[in-house]
Amino acid sequence: MTNSVHKTTLNNGLTVVLKEMHHAPVASFMVWYRVGSRHEKPGITGVSHWVEHMMFKGTLTFPNGSLDGLVSREGGYWNAFTWVDFTAYYETMPNSKIDLAIQLEADRMANTLMMPEEVESERTVIISERQMYENDPNFQLMEELTSAAFRVHPYHHEVIGDMADLHSMTRDDLYGHYRRHYVPNNAIVIAVGDFTTAEMLAKIEAQFGNLPSGQPADPITRQEPPQKGERRTVVQGPGDTAYLTMAYRAPAAAHPDYLSLVLLNAAFAGGSSLGMFGGGGSNKSSRLYKALVNTELAASAYGSLTPTSDPFLYMLNAVVQAGRTLPEVEAALDAELARLASEPITKKELDKALKRAKAEFVLAGESITGQAQLLGMTEAVIGDYSWYETVLERLNQISLDDIERVRELYLRPSQRTVGWYEPENGSG
Repeated sequence: MTNSVHKTTLNNGLTVVLKEMHHAPVASFMVWYRVGSRHEKPGITGVSHWVEHMMFKGTLTFPNGSLDGLVSREGGYWNAFTWVDFTAYYETMPNSKIDLAIQLEADRMANTLMMPEEVESERTVIISERQMYENDPNFQLMEELTSAAFRVHPYHHEVIGDMADLHSMTRDDLYGHYRRHYVPNNAIVIAVGDFTTAEMLAKIEAQFGNLPSGQPADPITRQEPPQKGERRTVVQGPGDTAYLTMAYRAPAAAHPDYLSLVLLNAAFAGGSSLGMFGGGGSNKSSRLYKALVNTELAASAYGSLTPTSDPFLYMLNAVVQAGRTLPEVEAALDAELARLASEPITKKELDKALKRAKAEFVLAGESITGQAQLLGMTEAVIGDYSWYETVLERLNQISLDDIERVRELYLRPSQRTVGWYEPENGSG
């Protein structure tokens, strides 16, 4: 990676990370707030995601309904997303129009209105979104599996929140969450694109510098206790397809073992886990694919590993082929995991995995928006964008011994939660 990133902190605590890229007259501007579903308590689960929706409902300066037209008229696009560790907003625009993005983000950091009637209107939207998710077997399985895996840590609930809380939350709950967390010292501004660092920093200081800082964010003190044995959950629902997930305890992204587990996943399951949200992937030459898909036990099989602030989960997933059963697929996956112990990853497999991981990482950062997302994600989740700058170098240093060590440490049956989705219309 080039060494062209500039990081500073304003007097009010706002973290600013800037990167010049001059190959196109475009800039991407992002604001990341260090608040997501892990910061929520029972009674207000889903509040971070709901606040994200309300941030698009306007201020006195930019009334509701005006922002879409303003951004699109200038040739830009914008969006937002909420995850377990953060909430992020972005605009990608012609560099000559990026001032609009800076102004609107500073304005809605302090002046979002959240009119009561708009809160109620959005309640209906979010409840409908939750109901739509409930029709998805993957969502149903993941919700039950995650809540089984995390008994104490707030990673146990879905980002969209529990239906009971979506019905009972008030405008005061939302506005209080907004006022508590949407403050400069809990935010990161990322700008990437065709600008000069000094000029961009001056613009950011002009718009954000006078906003008052808030109280330091509360630490997440409810850490998950050690797991003392395998956990299992079975979900039954509509459909004709069965799904299997094995979720193993995984380290936080900042932990030294995280990148070794990334390469183990790339070698065993085909996914490199260095994209925006870790994602996953399948590779027809991977051991997992050969064991489950080539044998016609599964229609697809893949691994996923997400970078998170606290320890999360490494998941192995399979979609059961029609005419096969969940016990058959689980037995085959267990057999392949046993073979991984007796026949460890080879140098050839590691080299191929490293190549895939690097390729996915480079691809994720090809665009200006992609660069901004990777910088923001690492700064928000790990607290240091340089993780992103040095990741390829550290991947190169991972050895076969490292791969075997993390396999033995993390892929233990006692440290996993197994989830089945049994279709009511099929054999499962």
